Amino acid sequence: MAIPAKLPQVLKSSIVPEMLMKQQQQLVMLGLVFVFVLFPIAAADDPYRFFTWNITYGTIYPLGVPQQGILINGQFPGPDIYSVTNDNIIVNVFNSLDEPFLIHWNGIQNRRNSYEDGVYGTTCPIPPGRNFTYILQMKDQIGSFFYFPSLAFHKAAGGFGGIRILSRPMIPVPFDTPADDFTVLVGDWYKSNHTDLKAILDGGNELPFPDGILINGRGPNITSYTVQQGNTYRFRICNVGLQSSLNFRIQDHKMKVVEVEGTHTLQISYSSLDLHVGQCSSVLVTADQPPHDYYIVASTRFTTPVLLSTAFLRYAGSSQPASGPLPWGPTIEVDWSLNQARSIRTNLTASGPRPNPQGSYHYGMINTTRTIRLSSSSGQVGNKQRFAINSVSFVPPDTPMKVADFFQIGGVFRVGSVSDYPTGGGIYLDTSVMGADYRAYIEIVFENTEDIVQSYHLSGYSFFVVGMDGGQWQSDSRNGYNLRDAVSRCTVQVYPNSWTAIYLALDNAGMWNLRSEFWARQYLGQQLYLRVYTPSSSLRDEYPIPKNALLCGRASGRRTRPF
Repeated sequence: MAIPAKLPQVLKSSIVPEMLMKQQQQLVMLGLVFVFVLFPIAAADDPYRFFTWNITYGTIYPLGVPQQGILINGQFPGPDIYSVTNDNIIVNVFNSLDEPFLIHWNGIQNRRNSYEDGVYGTTCPIPPGRNFTYILQMKDQIGSFFYFPSLAFHKAAGGFGGIRILSRPMIPVPFDTPADDFTVLVGDWYKSNHTDLKAILDGGNELPFPDGILINGRGPNITSYTVQQGNTYRFRICNVGLQSSLNFRIQDHKMKVVEVEGTHTLQISYSSLDLHVGQCSSVLVTADQPPHDYYIVASTRFTTPVLLSTAFLRYAGSSQPASGPLPWGPTIEVDWSLNQARSIRTNLTASGPRPNPQGSYHYGMINTTRTIRLSSSSGQVGNKQRFAINSVSFVPPDTPMKVADFFQIGGVFRVGSVSDYPTGGGIYLDTSVMGADYRAYIEIVFENTEDIVQSYHLSGYSFFVVGMDGGQWQSDSRNGYNLRDAVSRCTVQVYPNSWTAIYLALDNAGMWNLRSEFWARQYLGQQLYLRVYTPSSSLRDEYPIPKNALLCGRASGRRTRPF
């Protein structure tokens, strides 16, 4: 699909007040002058793409009942971001809600610039009635990602959308250009307003079972994708839900996986594909069946009951509706999912965002200097439900840690407040920050002693998923690691009573969020921040706080330094 060459259309006056409209027009007129003064970081030949978003509440009906949703420019889900490797993305976000708001760019690495990550540990929220301009660069990235709101359980109300990063024209892609490129956002959903769900968690209780599954913000039998017989199409599928692993499939059609969160993969065809919370995959689907409508199905994995939603693959010109039984998908089979995950590997003959084969980086031949073992747990603290990593349940401080770090404000957090390994003790509250050395090469082992599938995300990075298996991780588990063509991604699952190991090159200085993608668990403490530190003050290593940064907490009233 072609990348839009024009700037996004400004919001209609019926949505945005006249003063806000003038501000938006001024932003576009300032253009590159504004960007270079504010944040002169990118090469002059890297294109700029401007977006102006207005965040509002609105009534939505995704499961047939009215509820309060979060809209972007009046849309639910929000608009897709189309970009190319190294593009500079300028998103001016106006918060028209009655509470603070942040957007997180899931999978976008924001090289050397964790201030733009859009999570509370690094960024002050946008107050009601104010705006903030995010300045991102898709530096050396390709692939399929998404964005979503990160505060106050807003994710349960919407505010999410897809991100596509295409390869630059001179970089070969290991498949022919598809006839079209579709974003497919799937996820579990509640009929209750996000404020009611947040109140349940704040009251010390766990959420009930979700009410349904959405496909691009809609319930069963509404969403459709039109194809021409004989053509091949790309589907970028992301699980943007709150807690449920999903299986995705298309009736009578194979799906060839070609990319996972920025990595070109071996091109293996599957009848159905598991996507755990926070994960994205690209598949190619060829319209090679008789021309009529076919069911698209997304269903929950490892749950009782199984939730299911349907959409349609429609052949152009056909009036014959979809028929027959829905395509089969796995339900509780953990081994099935584990084997599929192990089969998804890097395509070593494909180029990445730069003109050199990704396989030239021999990650398995580099010695790691540190092993971190992270174990999830749940329990009661003060008669309220909490979740933890290595027994520490994260408590947000009064000032974002990255902001406090820049201004050298003491007492906000303590590096080393979470251990490198499970302590076996009870859960306690703290602002958990783990220190790490810039340019180190480390091993992280996620350990899951619970009966659920976990999903973890690390902001600012992609990592090599070198191993996963059942039982308890031991040092000799390394004998089974994939040290040749493991997939590199930013979100990884950990199966029940199992472990998953990753290798990570700490080449992105800053403060980065490592969290459970089960959003209630994240909200109730199952997260930490990795402080990747360098004493260098060079812009080659890390950018200083942006001149337009919002300041809050103990940093209120201070001035950011000019560049």
